[in-house]
Amino acid sequence: MTQSRALGRSGLNVQPIAFGGNVFGWSADEKTSFALLDAFVEAGFNLVDTADSYSAWVPGNSGGESETLIGRWFKQSGKRDKVVIATKVAMWSEHPGLSPDNIAEAVEGSLRRLQTDVIDLYQAHMDDEATPLEATLAAFGRLIEQGKVRAIGASNYSAARLREALQISERYHLPRYETLQPEYNLYDRAGYEAELEPLVREQGLGVISYYSLASGFLTGKYRSADDAGKSSARGASVVKQYLNPRGLRILAALDDLAAQHNASAAQIALAWLIASPGITAPIVSATSVEQLHDILAAARLSLSATDIAQLDSTSAESTE
Repeated sequence: MTQSRALGRSGLNVQPIAFGGNVFGWSADEKTSFALLDAFVEAGFNLVDTADSYSAWVPGNSGGESETLIGRWFKQSGKRDKVVIATKVAMWSEHPGLSPDNIAEAVEGSLRRLQTDVIDLYQAHMDDEATPLEATLAAFGRLIEQGKVRAIGASNYSAARLREALQISERYHLPRYETLQPEYNLYDRAGYEAELEPLVREQGLGVISYYSLASGFLTGKYRSADDAGKSSARGASVVKQYLNPRGLRILAALDDLAAQHNASAAQIALAWLIASPGITAPIVSATSVEQLHDILAAARLSLSATDIAQLDSTSAESTE
């Protein structure tokens, strides 16, 4: 297994791939979810990321399903101590925003569903400009003091707001966001690299990137408009967003390197992320154990400087 990586200054250490719990209660039922979690931990990985809102978008669901399934797995497997559990607050309609009262109420629901006494990493799922940052950070601080949360992180924050939050933490001696969860992958680069990457590297934050495989596009699953039907949930939107000359160039580069390394396109795309300065653990999801093992093999794949340069130049947005 590869060497573990620090999540900012939190004291938490994780392996370089995180499991995205958005599939639990959506495209993975309880039996499959348990098998996936068992396989993930048995392979030596430990960071599982979820949110209170997962998976409210599924017809018949109302939110909380992912945390509930993880909690049942903790109880059945006895493997809570093998997992760094990360969840989020702010985007669920039941508990919207980052007001102190909402955070205090939402964390109790997450703890109950997860069947745990403490959340390792509690993240602000999105910024809440209606609530002063100082109030939000102080509320998170109370949870840390109460032993309900070990560390806090931010997701979907702009560089300006994240910097302001870090300055407020320092000024008022409040806990700081130790991690950032941004959208980042070989195709979607500019939003993170332009302003967020310099900030997180300067401040020593951990980075847990989501949409690490661009909703499946970087697996090579979608190569023509006809492939939209391969996913009823996302196929049409993936084809519309990524199937263009630049996207096809990226797939060609992934195919080339996959052949050289006897690997899959997904493994190459993830290995590029894992090798990116500042990235701690890209988040990936899987709906079968076979698919999960293929993805996790990326952590053992070492790309050369030449490989990385090839991917950098091919995927540069200025080439469009």
